[in-house]
Amino acid sequence: MTQPIEQLAALSIGTVESVSPSEIRVVLDPDAPQTTALNAGVPSGFPRINGYVLIPNETGAVVGMIVWLGVERSQFPRRQGLKDYGLIDLPFPLRKLSLTPLGTLVARRDNQDSDVGLYELERGIRAFPSVGDTAQLPTNAQLRAIVEASSESDKRVRIGASPNAAQSSVTVDPDKLFGRHLAVLGNTGSGKSCSVAGLIRWSLEEARAARNDNGTPNARFIILDPNGEYTAAFADHPKTRTFKVTQAKKGAEQLRIPAWIWNSEEWAAFSRAAPGTQRPILLQALRNMRAGVQLSEAADRQCSRVLRSYRASLESRIAQGTSGYQGWPEMQNCGGQIRNLATDSNTHAQVLQQPISSAVLHVAEEAEAVLSTRHYVNASGADRYNDFSETDLRRVLEALDSAIEALPLATADQIVSEDAPVPFELDAFPDHIDQLAADAPGGQAAQFLASLTMRIRMMLADTRLGPIVHPAGNPIAFGDWLASYVGDDNAEGGELAIIDLSLVPADVLHICISVIARVVFEACQRYHRINHCELPTTLVLEEAHTFVKRGSEEDDGHPTTSQVCRRAFEKIAREGRKFGLGLVLSSQRPSELSPTVLAQCNTFLLHRIVNDRDQELVGRLVPDNLGGILKELPSLPTRHAILMGWAALVPTLLEVRELSEAQRPQSPDPKFWEVWTGKLERRIDWAKVVEEWTGIASAENGETGNQGVTE
Repeated sequence: MTQPIEQLAALSIGTVESVSPSEIRVVLDPDAPQTTALNAGVPSGFPRINGYVLIPNETGAVVGMIVWLGVERSQFPRRQGLKDYGLIDLPFPLRKLSLTPLGTLVARRDNQDSDVGLYELERGIRAFPSVGDTAQLPTNAQLRAIVEASSESDKRVRIGASPNAAQSSVTVDPDKLFGRHLAVLGNTGSGKSCSVAGLIRWSLEEARAARNDNGTPNARFIILDPNGEYTAAFADHPKTRTFKVTQAKKGAEQLRIPAWIWNSEEWAAFSRAAPGTQRPILLQALRNMRAGVQLSEAADRQCSRVLRSYRASLESRIAQGTSGYQGWPEMQNCGGQIRNLATDSNTHAQVLQQPISSAVLHVAEEAEAVLSTRHYVNASGADRYNDFSETDLRRVLEALDSAIEALPLATADQIVSEDAPVPFELDAFPDHIDQLAADAPGGQAAQFLASLTMRIRMMLADTRLGPIVHPAGNPIAFGDWLASYVGDDNAEGGELAIIDLSLVPADVLHICISVIARVVFEACQRYHRINHCELPTTLVLEEAHTFVKRGSEEDDGHPTTSQVCRRAFEKIAREGRKFGLGLVLSSQRPSELSPTVLAQCNTFLLHRIVNDRDQELVGRLVPDNLGGILKELPSLPTRHAILMGWAALVPTLLEVRELSEAQRPQSPDPKFWEVWTGKLERRIDWAKVVEEWTGIASAENGETGNQGVTE
């Protein structure tokens, strides 16, 4: 019968040669396994890059990952007990390993009455080994303890197996995976989309199995799909809500992102409203349209409504504390708001009678005085503001209160913010802007508004955009829109919403994504404020590098649609966790992602990455002593990935679970050869393409109805 000491001796492979906090070097024994280890109980490859080695000590065993192996020459053979050093002077090969310490493997028992030994990996090194300590191969039980989760919560969802640890299961806790933001990174064709689809599917399957009633999980997954890949992947999933630009398939709903949901920043970015004249009139028009105010309203009542709206907004900033008017970008937003107040007050003061005119003009003077103490011009010539103080805002509020007292009382339904998601008649919007410009003092504003109203009219006339931003028929209520796109009570309409954006015109694509992301965030935020608890929701963004693109914190006062989109996701990344909103980003170019968003991701699933800039950025995401595992990124096969971060105790190389062909996102490689050689037929009818593209029916289309794809 083999004694325990003999079992330990059989696992020995060498001794420690040198030790540092980030590296442990081991000299292998001459009789250590060359390619296959048989002494661990089951044949396994050894030595292998990213394999594991144990170094026992008084606290348990230090776990090291193999990051380098090689042969170095020695002037004498490494033998024990023989004093023949002076007899042989030829160099002898010594095999060596370099290990990165990962943690400490400690022994525990499943209960007090059992003699069965179990192991558990703890992050951190309790005691570093010493030179001369024995290095050992781990057994299968020890390998499983290194890779497999020890707590039950971390075993909730199985996502794959580790080929370097005897195919041990790799599992995750959805609370850690989705609650603190996840980034799935890798080159095209490496399996990113399949991994994202699998993580969602496997999580929902396990949640359904864990329910006592086996009912629908009360989950909310919202997939922003710019390539149209995920509709077919979840075709078999019950109660999946799919939204498309055109109802190409049965069961898909018309994508609707009404323009009245857009806030003032999104309107300004889309219309490219300049901050001098265009933006103040645009904001005034939005306030009027949302409040249902007619142009024939008395000037004093219009002024009362506008000033009350500004007062409510400034009070809201004060209630938020310093985060409402200090720090980027709030100090800039606050300065812009006070600047707009000064402009609007001056405009209204010129058409009002005394003494009301003087009271309103005093508001503009106080606003300008506050701005003068905080305003500066940066190196590029753009207007900027330093942090405001509560005293500054209170000073403006006092002037507002004096003016409001002199003005007639505006009814409650007239005090509406330009950002409130209140429906209004979009067709009348450009006419309302033109009328405001014509009525502005001086009569010069109209010439600056032509480009702004032209873009709005073009959007309304575009047959591609109309059904999306200005749907015909019965208008959808905001509550119904939230129930459809975010999720209904207890996920009655389904726990998964796929928003297919593949045919959304480029003019509004960034705005559509920005609106959806912002509304989802604000919905979770307001739910938390009312119910004092989180509403777990996950927002998934494909091709994240396109919509959350790296950019400068500074702008020239003309925010673009891409900047507005980036800021929406940066806010979600910074604050979403507090309200239960998790973010899943999928990208093939991590170096182009916003650093703010990437820094807030706590878990990473890394597929094959070849580009050196992307590798360099990813390498900075892990501590230096664990960066060795990332050197394998360029050579990872498809479906293989490295899981690291909050959801993984240590960086783990895994083979992701395979999805069936029908459950994979539809992004196959083009089949050039089969088409070239006639094995696959591709018929062309450009007239139908033009008709779908332009929205104008072609007379020739009826003659060429035989087209399509045949396989």
